[in-house]
Amino acid sequence: MNKRIIIVGGGPAGLMAGIALAEEFDDLCIPSEKRPEIILVEKMQKCGRKLRITGKGRGNLTNASTLPEIISNIPGGGSFLNSSLRAFTNDDVVSFFEEADVPIKVERGNRVFPVSDNAEDLVTALTVSARQLGVRIRTSSPVAGLLWEQLTSPNFNYLQDKTMDKRKSGIKKSANLMPQKRIKGVRLRSGEEILADIVIVATGGLSYPATGSSGDGYGWARSLGHTIVATFPALVPLETEDDWTAEAAGLTLKNVRATLRIDGVDEGQEFGELLFTHFGVSGPIVLRLSRRASEALNVQAPPAFVEILIDLKPALTRNQLSVRLDRDIEKYAGKVMKNALVDLLPMKLIGPILDQSFIDGMQIANGLSRESRFRLVDTVKSLSLVVAGTRPYTEAIVTAGGVDTDEIIPKTMASRLISGLYWAGEVSILMVIPADTICRQLFPLVMQRVLQRQGRLLRIYQNNGKIKQNITVQS
Repeated sequence: MNKRIIIVGGGPAGLMAGIALAEEFDDLCIPSEKRPEIILVEKMQKCGRKLRITGKGRGNLTNASTLPEIISNIPGGGSFLNSSLRAFTNDDVVSFFEEADVPIKVERGNRVFPVSDNAEDLVTALTVSARQLGVRIRTSSPVAGLLWEQLTSPNFNYLQDKTMDKRKSGIKKSANLMPQKRIKGVRLRSGEEILADIVIVATGGLSYPATGSSGDGYGWARSLGHTIVATFPALVPLETEDDWTAEAAGLTLKNVRATLRIDGVDEGQEFGELLFTHFGVSGPIVLRLSRRASEALNVQAPPAFVEILIDLKPALTRNQLSVRLDRDIEKYAGKVMKNALVDLLPMKLIGPILDQSFIDGMQIANGLSRESRFRLVDTVKSLSLVVAGTRPYTEAIVTAGGVDTDEIIPKTMASRLISGLYWAGEVSILMVIPADTICRQLFPLVMQRVLQRQGRLLRIYQNNGKIKQNITVQS
């Protein structure tokens, strides 16, 4: 019987894994009756539910920056993903979709979208390509767990690299790095068991659970002995202790600078657009700062004191802003302060800024002291918001944390602990990256060497390292 490969999860990572495998078989000219069967099982009625809502439904696909720039922006260190990113680059992502008749465009910030501004086109391209290549897609098929067996003679997974016991992290050494178990397949919630030689888990994280991402993979990984690094919502709006943000709800600020301060130390800064909401703040620059804020609040013990400082006039120095303020006060000399700042600030922010500056809104403008003016300038340049927490996973774009990458081989995404098991996408700790490049990382070449190729001979290996079957590739 031919070998079987099961992919759990019909998001971009799972679909692309199936496509990459099928294309490998095509490149090797393996007859359909001799190639391993590829089955993708998806719990929802349709594949790609989360991909449909990326970029507010427009499909923020990838980023046109250079690979070094992308890698440098991956939280926690991008070296783990270096092999995947170079094996299937952002240019390869664009080429894939253009060849699938989805024209692509690049917008401000090197963000890449389909010309149609419709994420549905991306999902269609992936699912159609997978089916055309022979990937069998089973929707409405939730997986209950993974099937495995104990190895009587533990050995290295046939795809593991020879240097894995030399890694600096060294969390597991010698025999402990050798797979003690072998994957056998999956069990569906219906009770059906599907046997397989290889299982790729691409179940996603905990964010947007309505799309099917409910963290199933974490439980399976833990039960098999994998380490799960604490998870927390990332790329998520932030809740603040300040009540006044609710009164400013709906106000969008453009071209402002936000600084993340944790326990008095500045740990990040972003420039761009910010949105006030009924619970706090959101918008692109807040989302980019939210990962570290979320970690400090949800993982760090005890929780840190977290602030967001907003520079409302980043184009002006304090001296320039002071001159501008003096000019406005002179212009509105006889008015009260809450009406004298209408040229400088949005109406919804005048009250909160005067409060933080300890200035009475009914103070006559031309009577404002020099000291009060200095405080007002400081507040405009550094409006403080105390962060109380994050919004829940239902509103988070991605999940940080997950399967520890020390237990995954970077070049193949193979488990170091379970022979025949692979991880792809957000289920792994370092698969969470900044918003502008998130979709880019959902498309790694998950298993670039699932099949070992030597000349015109395709060797399919059993998990114990011995050749089970040799197939001569016909021209």
